[in-house]
Amino acid sequence: MTPFRDIVLQLPSDLLSAFALLSRLPLPNHQGSGANSAWAWPLVGAVLGAFGAALASAALWLGVTPGVTAVLVLAMGAMLTGGLHEDGLSDTADGLYGGWTRERRLEIMKDSRVGSYGVLALVLVTLARWSALTALLVFGGPTNGFWAALVATGAVSRVPMVLMMALLPNARGEGLSHATGRPGQATALAALGLAMGVAMLSVGWPALPMLAAALGMGVLLSVIALRRIGGQTGDILGASQQLAEATCLAVLSARL
Repeated sequence: MTPFRDIVLQLPSDLLSAFALLSRLPLPNHQGSGANSAWAWPLVGAVLGAFGAALASAALWLGVTPGVTAVLVLAMGAMLTGGLHEDGLSDTADGLYGGWTRERRLEIMKDSRVGSYGVLALVLVTLARWSALTALLVFGGPTNGFWAALVATGAVSRVPMVLMMALLPNARGEGLSHATGRPGQATALAALGLAMGVAMLSVGWPALPMLAAALGMGVLLSVIALRRIGGQTGDILGASQQLAEATCLAVLSARL
């Protein structure tokens, strides 16, 4: 059996694993392939973005205002992921800025309670996402506006998670990120290439500043995480997705 054939035969398993990890879509029971499926995470994001765009189209057609439609899209996105990334954002903010030592920060991040830093982070990042998405719904049509934006953003915003898992050590030695494993260099590059391809097909050349902004936000978060807790955790990865999504939507809305 050739290596190429091995890869082809592994594709369905990797796709199921990626969707099972990053979404709450009803799928057949599947034993995940862990970090090996990380190349497909941008595809999961693109599909979830398409669900959001479909809901936006239906809501606008029914006469729902763009602001309320944006709320519905964000709410459905959280439901489709089980609030996985939003939870990571709030825990990251509480942990990184709520403790004085590495051990205390990791302890706070593991606590299910949400503190003031977590609430502020959720409110501000969600407000940024809502504002940019509302602008796209108002000024961009469904063909080259919010459909393309949501699909491209869904794909690109998952890239920092893969790269951070591949390049940063796990700070905790347990948890979802540790259990998932560490994607190899080829897997990380495949995720980057897939996201870039989806974004280019969706929005064209604005995919380049989108990707640059998302990666820049990921680098900033990585530097802070390395200094404060010594690496990444599942919460850090979730926060990177939320920050990258807000950044991508902001870049696209600035074009309008």
